[in-house]
Amino acid sequence: MRISTLLGKWMVMMMGFGLVCGYVESLEPRPESKKTERRLLVNMTLVPRASSIGAVCLDGSPPAYHIDRGFGTGIDNWLLQFEGGGWCTDLSSCLERSRTQRGSTLHMKKIEVFSGILSDDPNMNPDFFNWNRVKIRYCDGASFTGDSEYSNGKEVIYFRGKRIWEAIIDDLLSKGLMQAQMVLLSGCSAGGLAAFLHCDALSQVLPESVIIKCMSDAGFFLDVRDISGNDTFSNSFYDLVVLQGVQSSLNKACVASSSFPQQCFFPQYNLPFIRNPFFILNSAYDVYQFRHIFVPPSADPSGSWTPCKLDPKACTPYQISILQGNSS
Repeated sequence: MRISTLLGKWMVMMMGFGLVCGYVESLEPRPESKKTERRLLVNMTLVPRASSIGAVCLDGSPPAYHIDRGFGTGIDNWLLQFEGGGWCTDLSSCLERSRTQRGSTLHMKKIEVFSGILSDDPNMNPDFFNWNRVKIRYCDGASFTGDSEYSNGKEVIYFRGKRIWEAIIDDLLSKGLMQAQMVLLSGCSAGGLAAFLHCDALSQVLPESVIIKCMSDAGFFLDVRDISGNDTFSNSFYDLVVLQGVQSSLNKACVASSSFPQQCFFPQYNLPFIRNPFFILNSAYDVYQFRHIFVPPSADPSGSWTPCKLDPKACTPYQISILQGNSS
């Protein structure tokens, strides 16, 4: 199926405002004396007892989140945001990742700046500024879905994203999430993919009276062939599903309807089975997907697409037609 067809079918175009990975900005012109957004610094919270249930990062360190409490009319509303940061799809890349902030809380900054959709500034974030806002740190490499581990006798890599998600939610339930009136589950990039994969999970732990909605920002990764006709990105996702034991996190209805259950890691197959309201924000010409899915390095050994990938103005008419979906 052509990219343009998929985009036309699934993408929601947001005309009133732009939101890119947590950054909210009004499209209306601002006065010259505009105020700058306040810098809200939020400390890291490690999840107590998470290690006792195996909810650990790639390196075995405890998972973490940052929370800024709501107030006023937003005191019973919650915004949960998955952090993004790509994936690791083989043992070598996961081992390397485990030694960085993407695989270990030991290497993460202990204080995060809450801005954009996480800001407490009503001028910058009028809809959510007074909600309970939580940033869920990403340290598993599989969009919070894995449930496995690997050991070679010397080193152990823990693929426990699913348990991390469950441990953090359990901790937040005791801190007021159970009494929530409204919850928005969101995420950016790999975190946006996590929003697809866990959107309905909140309904299983929260009262039926809670209004739950989900939003993915730049997380609609497509299952399409690259320009050489190969399933380069799809195969990497399939490898991830097997390596990290993701199967138990996939939507059961989606899996039951597919001859290839691994496909349910992709939003385009998962979305029809999500029951909670879902909002999608995605660029029609997503830079990451252009460079890594549609024109990965392996599909362009001569480098003929490199100028186009670096600067859209350098794209040839043929390349533009390919990008616009006018050629298969």
